[in-house]
Amino acid sequence: MTATNRRPVIALTGASGYIGRNLLKQLTPYADIIALSRNGDDKEDTEHVTWRSCDLFSMADAEKALEGADYAYYLVHSMKPSAKLTQGTFENMDVILADNFAQAAEKQGVKQIVYLSGLVPDADHLSRHIRSRLEVEQVLTSYQVPVTTLRAGLIVGPNGSSFPILAKMVKRLPVMLLPKWTRKKTHPIYIGDMLDSLVRCAGRTDLYDRSIDVGGPEVMTYKNMMRETAEVMGKQPKMIPVPFMTVNLSRLWVSLVSNSPREMVYPLIESLIHPMIARPENMVSGISVGSTPFREAARKSLEEEKQKRPAGRLKVLTIPDIDNDVRSVQRIPLPHGKTALWTAHYYAEWLSRKIHPLLSVQDDFDGVINIQFRGWTLLELRHSADRSQPDRALFYITGGLFDDKKENERGRLEFRKIPGREECIIAIHDYMPSLPWFMYKYTQAKAHRFVMYRFRRHLEKEERKHGTARLPLLLQGRPFINQ
Repeated sequence: MTATNRRPVIALTGASGYIGRNLLKQLTPYADIIALSRNGDDKEDTEHVTWRSCDLFSMADAEKALEGADYAYYLVHSMKPSAKLTQGTFENMDVILADNFAQAAEKQGVKQIVYLSGLVPDADHLSRHIRSRLEVEQVLTSYQVPVTTLRAGLIVGPNGSSFPILAKMVKRLPVMLLPKWTRKKTHPIYIGDMLDSLVRCAGRTDLYDRSIDVGGPEVMTYKNMMRETAEVMGKQPKMIPVPFMTVNLSRLWVSLVSNSPREMVYPLIESLIHPMIARPENMVSGISVGSTPFREAARKSLEEEKQKRPAGRLKVLTIPDIDNDVRSVQRIPLPHGKTALWTAHYYAEWLSRKIHPLLSVQDDFDGVINIQFRGWTLLELRHSADRSQPDRALFYITGGLFDDKKENERGRLEFRKIPGREECIIAIHDYMPSLPWFMYKYTQAKAHRFVMYRFRRHLEKEERKHGTARLPLLLQGRPFINQ
């Protein structure tokens, strides 16, 4: 990109996050930025930055957010819970986010998506975190918008995830037990170099539909990174190699010592069993190799973190306003040749048989599904035909005794086929229950999770037992079974 001619418009997801904030500063000399954040309306626009609130779990929000964008950066990850009660794994939530973003980018005519992912080791059994990053890449590339993926290992910076955890460990532990995984090699990169690589990708047609590995000038072990970080801090912790501390035990220990949330630490530590090194065949000149040595990167990061830390000031804890909202996401197998809409009606039919006679499910096949108890509607689900597609069936929660009608504005249930896979996501978003929270959490929420588990097991069993041919027969010849 250059500062000449018309300034391109770039949509930047995660603009209020650590990497997003810094990338925003790097991009503004060359482009007008649509800065996307869940709380974008609270931010102040500037000459070249327009903030937009965006919840990427909503397809409609994603489409509005990307309106007018030439290029888009995808820096999203869902390791942290996204609602007061979040049921589901980060892998399944990441699929929804990526699918919404990619479809919205295609609809709005975005020319390129730049996606920041992780290095992929040469191994048969990958960690959940790495598998998820690869699946997101596959989802993003399933549509017509070219995707450029930058795969990075540990990013060295004062904020973010991995390096601050490592720094806290070194700072707080006078004696460090180093399990076997600390001898694995990794390819750290300084945040400044990472940002330069990201900026250089936008608008490069020769990088369309490519996955590019990036790393710093050194390949080193986690043990060496800890030792050099300690030297920069002026500390001399005793490091004792041990053969017995497993990854499972390490992740718990790291979470406790660093005081970091399990949702973030566990997937990261699980990935450390693999060497994480940029591969020469996946490198691009001028983009793949950073120039900042690890020791200098660690020193700069620690100094920046120290400068931003309030001195002599008591930190006041504030309790944010939290809605009593629910997000529940589950993944099920999808019979070959079947659509999301088929899954929705099949689920209603299966549920009706399983909960009878305690409850009943009325599916009129005209767009309304009612879950009832002795004639009383507990939940009413209304199909949104205009917001649905063959691979996505959307139902809004529009009534019933279990629905908080005053608060529920966006509550919805969706069935979504995962691109390129015979799997389907069933998700509840922004649901506001009418039951008191403690009662909902231990009754209705647990019942829903159990029902989803049983439905998944049912589909797996039927496919093993009969293959996919028998499943439509259970719907007794309804006209929608081939949709």
